[in-house]
Amino acid sequence: MPEPGSKSYDIQRSRRRKEAKDESGASGQEANEEAKQDLEKDPHWRPSGPRNERGRGPKGERP
Repeated sequence: MPEPGSKSYDIQRSRRRKEAKDESGASGQEANEEAKQDLEKDPHWRPSGPRNERGRGPKGERP
């Protein structure tokens, strides 16, 4: 699953940003925010969380 910051995520965001800019004539920053929010709604592009135990934090503070 692609994570925010990965190459495939960035490519998809740039495609959606270009579409938003062409369709609505929004400025670059507005189109970027619209593309980002659009990707956050899609469950395929949403971050999945830590990949291993170390990513969850110190052992004594884990839920």
